[in-house]
Amino acid sequence: MNASSAPQAKPDPRPWLAHYPAAVPPRIDEARTGTLADLIAGACLSYAERPAFESFGKTISFAETGAAARAFAAWLQGMGFQRGDRVALMMPNILAYPAAMFGVLIGGFTVVNVNPLYTARELAHQLNDSGARVLVVIENFAHVVAEAKPHLKLDAIVIATAGDLMGFKGHIVNFVARRIKKVVKPFDLPGSVPLRTILTGTDEMLPVTVMPEDVAFLQYTGGTTGIAKGATLTHRNVASNVEQCGLWLGWALEPPLGRSDYQHVMVTALPLYHIFALTCCCMFMLRIGAKGLLIANPRDITGFIKTLKASRFTLISGVNTLYNALASHPEFPQVNFDEMRFAVSGGMATQAAVAKQWKQVTGRPIIEGYGLSETSPVASINRPDIPEFTGTVGFPLPSTDIAIRDTEGNDLPIGEAGEICIRGPQVMAGYWKRPDETAKVMMPDGFFRSGDIGVMQPDGQVRIVDRMKDMVLVSGFNVYPNEVEDVLAMHPGVLESAVVGLPDEHSGEAVTAFVVRRDDTLTADELRAFCRDSLTGYKVPKQIFFRESLPKTNVGKVLRRALREEVASKR
Repeated sequence: MNASSAPQAKPDPRPWLAHYPAAVPPRIDEARTGTLADLIAGACLSYAERPAFESFGKTISFAETGAAARAFAAWLQGMGFQRGDRVALMMPNILAYPAAMFGVLIGGFTVVNVNPLYTARELAHQLNDSGARVLVVIENFAHVVAEAKPHLKLDAIVIATAGDLMGFKGHIVNFVARRIKKVVKPFDLPGSVPLRTILTGTDEMLPVTVMPEDVAFLQYTGGTTGIAKGATLTHRNVASNVEQCGLWLGWALEPPLGRSDYQHVMVTALPLYHIFALTCCCMFMLRIGAKGLLIANPRDITGFIKTLKASRFTLISGVNTLYNALASHPEFPQVNFDEMRFAVSGGMATQAAVAKQWKQVTGRPIIEGYGLSETSPVASINRPDIPEFTGTVGFPLPSTDIAIRDTEGNDLPIGEAGEICIRGPQVMAGYWKRPDETAKVMMPDGFFRSGDIGVMQPDGQVRIVDRMKDMVLVSGFNVYPNEVEDVLAMHPGVLESAVVGLPDEHSGEAVTAFVVRRDDTLTADELRAFCRDSLTGYKVPKQIFFRESLPKTNVGKVLRRALREEVASKR
């Protein structure tokens, strides 16, 4: 047999396994994953006396959190709600949030996480679509519930406050909060119940057997691109992702030698109703007995940094816009980073310029991961021992397969851009009551179509290119906004930017940049000249609009769609 007729070796379908840390196995033991109810009960027992969460300077222990959770579950049972009933939570990062959420989960109910900034229309859609029977809302946003109430089918409304579970200090916190922003008092919603009376009530709940296939969360997604859909996440989905993250990161989180009392502290600035913070900053922290430092308003960067200055922390998570805002603040270098193990980024692409500035200030690189609400969320992440920012989203987690496919569903060669498709125990059961939408994203072999464009490197690391829907088509050439935004971010006069495609009679679409200046003297011509040094001609922004700020989600993702619609409305 000559060389030309010899059978060709097939490429390794999982090249990433050869580059795993030695301590990380290729798969998790799914039979031992258990449920989130097991995780919560185990953590509250094993770490009972440890501080579990801190908010506004007040700390509560794992035992106290567990007691409050059981009290909420007991109240739901006493009200006649049945396992599987949906309970909506509409709160920022306050002590009451994890307590209520844990109560829902250990009681066998389903959590529906709601963005507190939703309008009455958005709130009504999500509550009615999910069939939620109970809503827990912080009093600051009860007026939105009052507006939506005629369109809701709720059986109970519970009013939370920022000071719940804080004892006497809670009265002070609430007084200050009410002075800062006028709120609707609980009695303005007839029949509503104060959460503080529930969480401090009896914790004698009836025993419940929660199963891995029970629905833990309806995590709504797609609100920035259309009607929000509920990703159905089971206890198995999220518990598997916690286990995957534990195997990937656990070996790098070992306490210092001889420090059995050592406790990690996770700075939790991303809202817990977002899947990134929910799994990585809350559920995973339960697994390792860490404390969550809850930041209720991360948009107040000065106040946020003041909290960091006064706090010991070892871990922090965020998105590109948050890291950029922190690293750009003149007081941020005064924070003590001596104990910080690593900073994890997700939710949106991290820009190289932001990562560089972060490393210069903190001495630690940003470890970037990738995932979606539909994947509970983590699908891949960088090794925690990287010395520098890689520009990739790392390797697929244990028990996770990632394939890069074309529009027909065929696997593409290494190095070729295509849609990122994901298979693993963390992939959702489907969209809530939307079999049509589920069929669009689930492939016959179990892979989930992410809608993101990516490239797999020879070692199995994944590099994100952009969202398929955000790609700009200029005279037949593909332009990826992330690439242009990365170049813009390297200019010292640019604080942040967003790039979209707008209709153009000559080229179909024109690359358009919206820029927030760091230097007010920066001009559009100067910025275009800068881009020409790094981008081919058709990628250089044809139009540049300077703005005071960019529209963002509450997590910090820039809303490109909102920018396109804004320009369209003025034409």
